[in-house]
This record gives sequence, structure tokens and C-alpha cells, in this order.
Amino acid sequence: MIELIIAGGLGIFGYIKSRKFVRERLRFVDAVHKPYAPVLGGLVTALAVGAVVWLPLVAPVTALLAGIGIGAGISHGSRDSKRLPAP
Repeated sequence: MIELIIAGGLGIFGYIKSRKFVRERLRFVDAVHKPYAPVLGGLVTALAVGAVVWLPLVAPVTALLAGIGIGAGISHGSRDSKRLPAP
């Protein structure tokens, strides 16, 4: 149960931080607005987390939730940055 709470917390933390980073820092980077950017970011995150967290029961769920959180954060941050006016 604790593993799922930690994995969910990692997914939520990754979502919040990646959304803010894309919205504020990567606003003018064209590559982050491509349709494959969230998929690529989520996949790379899932592979990196899966390599670091190597326990058999925890690794797949943690890697999956972290990848989904980062991918969703990139997608929503890109959408937010398109709506905001340029400084």
C-alpha cells in the first residue's frame, strides 16, 4: 500500500513540476509543442525510473505512474503556454 502511495505521489509531483517547467521555461521552444513530445518525455521518464527503482513489485507501477505524470504535465504545460500572452 505504501508503495502505491509513493508511486502516486511521484506521478503527481512529476506532473506539477513538468507542467510548470514547460509553461514557464520552455514556452518558446518549438519541439515541446509537437504532438510526440509528451509521449517521448513520458517514455524516457518511465525507462529512467524503471532503471533506478529495481524492485520487482514497485518498479513497473512507479515507472508507469511517473511516466504518465510527466507526459501529462508536458502536454498540459504546452497547452497552457499557448494560451498565455507573450511577455
